[in-house]
Amino acid sequence: MAETIVSTVGKSKMLKARAGIQALPAIEGVAFGSGGVNSSGEIKNHASDDTALFSEVLRKKVDGHEVISDTQIRYTCTLSETELNDVSISEIGLYDTDGDIVAFKSFKPKVKDSGEELIFQCDDEF
Repeated sequence: MAETIVSTVGKSKMLKARAGIQALPAIEGVAFGSGGVNSSGEIKNHASDDTALFSEVLRKKVDGHEVISDTQIRYTCTLSETELNDVSISEIGLYDTDGDIVAFKSFKPKVKDSGEELIFQCDDEF
């Protein structure tokens, strides 16, 4: 599994918020994609300068978040019984209230069957 990559856009927003230049937009949701592996099934890494998933298929608001520690928050997002059935999900991104993806992660494909829920957890940590 590839590591979580904080986007340059996300880093810029954090720096500007720390300097008091602008408020930091909250995490709003998870973008799901099917482009996180190449044709050989190897995980493709996102670059911090990326602004989008390789192949986005759905955006969905997070179910909620849990504070794990002072430096880690876990976001949870559930795909319902009718969402993305038979789609090979291999990348996710956290997006903020501005719609910008601020963190990326690619992984081996997960395929959801019809009639079942699939829960994704994404940790934001420093």
